[in-house]
Amino acid sequence: MPGTLDTPRNAPDEILTTAEMAAVDAAAAGSGISIDRLMQAAGRAVAEVLSAEHPVTVPLAVLCGPGNNGGDGYVAARVLADRGYAVDVLANRRPKQDAAARAAARWGKRVRPLAEFQPQAYGVVIDALYGAGLSRPITGEEAEAVSRLQQSGAGVFAIDVPSGLNGDTGRPVGPYVRAQRTITFFRMKPGHLLWPGRGICGDVTIADIGLKADHAARAVAPRLFRNTPALWRSALTAPCRAVHKYQRGHCLVVSGPELQTGASRLAATAALNNGAGAVTIAGDRDALRIHAAHVTAIMLRESSTPDAFAELLGEGRFGSVVIGPAAGVGAPTLARVQTARRTSLPLVLDADALTSLVGHVEPFRDAAGEPCRCVMTPHAGEFARLFGPLLAADARFASLPEIIQTSKVEQARAAARLANAIVVFKGPDTVIAAPDGRSAINANAGPELATAGSGDVLSGLIGAHLACGMPAFEAAAAAVWLHGALGAEIGSGLTADRLVARVRPLAAV
Repeated sequence: MPGTLDTPRNAPDEILTTAEMAAVDAAAAGSGISIDRLMQAAGRAVAEVLSAEHPVTVPLAVLCGPGNNGGDGYVAARVLADRGYAVDVLANRRPKQDAAARAAARWGKRVRPLAEFQPQAYGVVIDALYGAGLSRPITGEEAEAVSRLQQSGAGVFAIDVPSGLNGDTGRPVGPYVRAQRTITFFRMKPGHLLWPGRGICGDVTIADIGLKADHAARAVAPRLFRNTPALWRSALTAPCRAVHKYQRGHCLVVSGPELQTGASRLAATAALNNGAGAVTIAGDRDALRIHAAHVTAIMLRESSTPDAFAELLGEGRFGSVVIGPAAGVGAPTLARVQTARRTSLPLVLDADALTSLVGHVEPFRDAAGEPCRCVMTPHAGEFARLFGPLLAADARFASLPEIIQTSKVEQARAAARLANAIVVFKGPDTVIAAPDGRSAINANAGPELATAGSGDVLSGLIGAHLACGMPAFEAAAAAVWLHGALGAEIGSGLTADRLVARVRPLAAV
């Protein structure tokens, strides 16, 4: 599968933007690590990765641009030539930056113009044209060389990010290179994980070039992470031997009408299998009759109207509420959402609840004025309907550079801030964002999860984590990761029924 990650066992989970990475480089320079030293280390790292995968008999081309990315390419070319590889360097412009110019001078051999580049003559092409900060389309002979490379199907090793790909958004900016492998340095960038960038980058290797965590700590305060257990493992709650089922977390799932019960049952079953001590489905009597024929350990409570739902919540028996899976679009669902919002109960809003909220999004706060533990789980269409008009009218979001406004991370962050809720912006690169700017990109989910009912299972997982006492951001991130891990276990042929049957508590995964 394209976009797999080849990282050191203890690789940090922080993701840095191009600006943050530049700040880390500056901090390293301030501590005595020169850009020349970093460039030499980067070029050698590229040579090491390539040498480990391809024999010396493979002819190589290195396409070098005018910036520091090109400087890395000149270093890699020299190291590989010294190891016996046949290497051609092709470039149209000499580097402008001093360190890159010095690296080009050390190459000491002919640099051929890009017009002569014929990718079929080479076994591997090293792409060192442009790095992660590119914000304009590649043009001229460089664009023509990129086009020939794309059409050739040649193996490509990209330095930092494939040329033409914006490292902050994961989106191409005009013509771009598609890589077999990308070698980046110190930390990943958003574009390595956000689609389509994740597919364009191929396999990603994070290379050590001498930068240290101290350099990052002095320069930036990362707010974006790769979603791995390291992000949320400390927030897991272990059941105590003395507790009863309700103290282990009681999740309430709102049912749809009689002919729309399957989605809520998937969510409820997922919550139960994921470790909630008790799960109840609430709905009208006709719907509960259908549920009764399918469930045993899950409890059923009649709640036919928004007022009856309010009375049910007022009993104080529940630790979280899930509203949305096939709940029905319209005023009754909206009323249930608003009722739950007025309590301090952790809340998961999905599917029909999100559609019912279009035009009604307000900050989710409880009566005491504290942020409500609310998680919203829109897919792309729901996100556009629910948050598109809000983002368009938001001055803070509009102040971002236009290209950054296309970032799924920045869109999710802005939505979370505007709704004062955790936003799980679903997709193959699901982004989990909090109102305070914390966010994570999930990278373990495959295409098998794109099936009916899969999102309902995710809602139940989040509901179980909230009911068990996990903070909302960690509860959502953990559920998204577990969802992806279970999908990978099942693989081809996954259905929501098979998925929910595999669900188990996080501690058992």
